[in-house]
Amino acid sequence: MSNTMRQKMADTIRFLAADMVQAANSGHPGAPMGLADIAVVLGEHLSHNPKNPDWLNRDRLVFSGGHGTGLIYSLYYLWGYGLELEDLKQFRQLDSLTPGHPEYKHTKGVEITTGPLGQGVANAVGFSMASKFVGAQTNSDTADVIDHNVYVLCGDGDLEEGISYEAASIAGHMKLDNLICIFDSNRITIEGSTDLSTSEDIRGRFESQNWDVFECDGHDFDAIDKAINDAKASNKPALIIANTIIAKGADKLEGTHHAHGAPLGDDEIANAKIKAGFDPKLTFHVDEDVMVRFRCAIEEGDMSERAWIHSLKTLPLSEQNEALLALQNPDFSRIQWPEFDKEKAQATRSTNGTIINAIARAIPGFLGGSADLAPSNKTELKDMGEFPKGRNIHFGIREHAMASLTNAMALYGPIMPYSATFFVFSDYLKPAARIASLAGIQQFFIWTHDSIGVGEDGPTHQPIEHLSQFRALPNFYVWRPADGAENVAAWKVALEMKNSPSAFVGSRQNLAVLPAPVLGDATKGGYLLSEDENAVITLIATGSEVELALKVKATLNAKSVPVNVVSVPCFDLFIEQDASYINAVVKQGLKTVAIEAARGLEWYRFADTVISMDSFGASAPAALLFEKFGFTPEAIAERIK
Repeated sequence: MSNTMRQKMADTIRFLAADMVQAANSGHPGAPMGLADIAVVLGEHLSHNPKNPDWLNRDRLVFSGGHGTGLIYSLYYLWGYGLELEDLKQFRQLDSLTPGHPEYKHTKGVEITTGPLGQGVANAVGFSMASKFVGAQTNSDTADVIDHNVYVLCGDGDLEEGISYEAASIAGHMKLDNLICIFDSNRITIEGSTDLSTSEDIRGRFESQNWDVFECDGHDFDAIDKAINDAKASNKPALIIANTIIAKGADKLEGTHHAHGAPLGDDEIANAKIKAGFDPKLTFHVDEDVMVRFRCAIEEGDMSERAWIHSLKTLPLSEQNEALLALQNPDFSRIQWPEFDKEKAQATRSTNGTIINAIARAIPGFLGGSADLAPSNKTELKDMGEFPKGRNIHFGIREHAMASLTNAMALYGPIMPYSATFFVFSDYLKPAARIASLAGIQQFFIWTHDSIGVGEDGPTHQPIEHLSQFRALPNFYVWRPADGAENVAAWKVALEMKNSPSAFVGSRQNLAVLPAPVLGDATKGGYLLSEDENAVITLIATGSEVELALKVKATLNAKSVPVNVVSVPCFDLFIEQDASYINAVVKQGLKTVAIEAARGLEWYRFADTVISMDSFGASAPAALLFEKFGFTPEAIAERIK
């Protein structure tokens, strides 16, 4: 393609983006205008199919700078993903297909929800890791089922975020050679020049993390093309430092921080269009020759996918096809769910470990790992090897990146990933958990050492507010099982929740096996565990405190006080049940007391009194801590009295 046509295509993107922001009177014109030249050349390399955005072997394109939606939506419109000019005109408006930041499942073509800076860098690493796992199961020496690339566009802000260090570190360690990060190095942030806040050697940083680094003028089409070709030929993850000018092509605001996050103004846009040879009176305009060039993506992508499908039919090894089909069609009926000894007390971190091994034996796409805590989290998949050929991933001490990686792995296709750490360290990954909830990503979080039962490690390691925090997340299901049976029920429900993340919060200490339910079961989030005739009090508890509630009931029964006990392993699911079920479990008219060795403020939805933590715990053996903070049958019975 001639550079003259490339320039016209790039300028078309620039002015679509500028017009979108101007019409909305809101948005970020600078990055889209600065990246337009790169986007045009990248489009020549990208293997994708606008007719089928879910084609498994497509290249993945992640926009880590999610604020650059003027570029994103312009490309998806021009490439033919279904957006229309009217959608661009409704940029950032209520119920439009073009919201302020890209949202997965909302706009066709968007691979993953981004916006919080740095997330997309880790997401791209996750997509690459997923491709390596699926490829390891399906590729052979003579034929590759999976051979695509993963591209991510990022900016200075993305690389300043700590998550980008974590993600780049693991990518370099794993030698993810199909990962290409294009760094929009315009040296501008909202406040001004990046010189105000950083003087980092980006090249040296990435080279030290085992990346190949290339550099180019981000407005020289041939230089961009060469850099991408060099990156594709690398046997390591590759960073392209593209030196760009923010708001390239703008009249007077080009290269300034004023163009980052505000409309350019009608006069500025008109003058820019005149300088580029465009009609200043036309807005949201695309010449026919430009549209034809961009829309070639439809036919080219369709042909690429058809060729790939044909190659599957002619694979020399039938096992490759069988492996791919097994990954794409998980059969949960094959899971041999464990049954736990009714006489043996076990920590729920241990029962959870038994369960995930049972799932993995039946589901070939089930894999995951821990942030360097697998022996403590009980998350090792026994005899299943190391990633990428095997199922055990060693994420290292990188909680934030871990959760963002597995978000992307879950969206890649035929993979069901889990990630694990101590519950208190869920703080480090909260932004990624929030994205999982918002985007409806089925990821499984395993968080162990769930309360002051952690013991001697003390208040820095004892999660207090965390249950309440994650229960407050919409579309996020927190399970705190009290025994192995509740743990099994939790996983059965979570595996069927295709559009929601689930968290399994496990105890360090052993917990007794519960009796059979009186009414309902754990798959409804909560149930009536024990019932007395003419009860005057209902005790609600979760996890390790359910066993305690049964002991409190025995203490009160000895004083002729009839008591009901309710176990609620999943608060989020329980409150979704119909009122008749909830009222049958938590009887109306009875005094209700909730017991939880955490903050527990949400229990006031049901309880007259909440017996919970109002401090960060202390360092001592667990039994002494439960006594100190009033979590004994005698202390609670006295409180109730």
